[in-house]
Amino acid sequence: MPTTVKNKIDETLRIMLNELKDECQKCIKLTNQLELENLTEEQIDEIFGELTASVTHLNTHSQTVKEEIEE
Repeated sequence: MPTTVKNKIDETLRIMLNELKDECQKCIKLTNQLELENLTEEQIDEIFGELTASVTHLNTHSQTVKEEIEE
């Protein structure tokens, strides 16, 4: 990120964006796991549970980031 842009983003927003990025990566990892062959029903259920939590967190966190950006 160029220094001029980096300086314009306050620390709170920077942290929030990093957390959002991390959660996006987690969601991608979970969806990729669903593409694996020979998953048991238990494994699929566990991945779906984690994916549900991740998507819920993404929804909430992205709304918070949006509000912070709009301020």
